[in-house]
Amino acid sequence: GNYDVVQPASQTANITPAPLSVSTSNVVRQYDGTTNASGTAVVTAGTLFAGDSLTGGAFSFADRHVGTGKTVNVSGFTLTGTDAGNYNLIGPTGLTATINKANLTPTGGVTANSKVYDGTTVATVSGTASVTALGADAVSLIASGRFNDKNVGTNKAVTVTYALVGPDSGNYDVVQPASQTANITPA
Repeated sequence: GNYDVVQPASQTANITPAPLSVSTSNVVRQYDGTTNASGTAVVTAGTLFAGDSLTGGAFSFADRHVGTGKTVNVSGFTLTGTDAGNYNLIGPTGLTATINKANLTPTGGVTANSKVYDGTTVATVSGTASVTALGADAVSLIASGRFNDKNVGTNKAVTVTYALVGPDSGNYDVVQPASQTANITPA
């Protein structure tokens, strides 16, 4: 209590922005013919202090086709709040996600044809089935059939299988038809 302390002169120092790493979740989606993606901005490293928030984010796939490990481009994250200018926003890099195949349900249909015994399970089909793909995608449908066995009989089970062809067919799965019946008559 017998002393006064002499205070130092004013000094300066730096406060650097707090690093804030962001990424996104929930980007996986079903094929829709576009590169559009959606997600939710999340803080993956650093602390977002009370009163500040992370919003926005525009997401897009590098291409529109089905696949896993696909590059996702992200931009447009926004920090809001009184202290939003006190962060160094580090956006996601190397973000990948999945585009799953879309289902196509055929319209119309094909019918399994009866045949004369020929020693094979091959069944011919008649009629027309088609699919409507998204946008300008080029996809068409072919059908084939197989009897469950090669022997003579009536109302024999035939599995009709649809296959997709065309440059965009890899983006889709086709909904398969129900089993049918046809006859194999003696040769």
